Amino acid sequence: MRIIFVRHGKPDYAHDCLTDEGRRQASAAAERLSGEGISEIYASPQGRAAETASYTAARLGLPVTTLDFMHEISWGGDGIPENGHPWTLGRRMIEEDFDFRANDWMKHPYFSGNTATGDFLSVAARFDGFLSGQGYVHDGTRFLCTAENDKTIALFSHGGSGACALAHILSLPFPYVSSVLSFGFTSVTILSFPVKTGSWVHPHLELFNDCAHIRRGDAGPEFQQTPDRA
Repeated sequence: MRIIFVRHGKPDYAHDCLTDEGRRQASAAAERLSGEGISEIYASPQGRAAETASYTAARLGLPVTTLDFMHEISWGGDGIPENGHPWTLGRRMIEEDFDFRANDWMKHPYFSGNTATGDFLSVAARFDGFLSGQGYVHDGTRFLCTAENDKTIALFSHGGSGACALAHILSLPFPYVSSVLSFGFTSVTILSFPVKTGSWVHPHLELFNDCAHIRRGDAGPEFQQTPDRA
């Protein structure tokens, strides 16, 4: 099984939709994804992700199923610097030489009272339920393959909820992932799950943050992780 994570296109946050540039990005992403053999499309309930998904759905003639738990995460809390913004705080923790291998990031003052932590746990639990329905039961750092599943799924979501899912699936600290593995608009990230029914398997990161479909000349992909939205 393959899961293709796609971040939404450049948004108009005030109206929760795409800008004209974001629509061009979504169209380019649809063309990029047309050869991936996608059989199911899922999207966050928020407008900017759902609109991005609609281009690929139209291109492939597939419906879009809403995954309500993949809405963008929140952040903030009393006394937390940077308004609790996980991308900025993740960079701070790296600069402060926080040992992610030895310490629990959720107990760090930046995240112990941060709403982002609760949202991470919610995405993690709900995504496990989604994967279980696809035939992969999460236990620690591995997955029990319970069914033959070789389909390719596309999931359109956000910088925050996407980072939560990726961090949880790969057993990596969320603040580290959010700061080091940032997603560009309509970036394509692919995880594959080996099909070995009855066996424990580990997902493979096939591709990360592919933005080739929106590159123009020498310009690289545009990243946007401001303290306001993601």
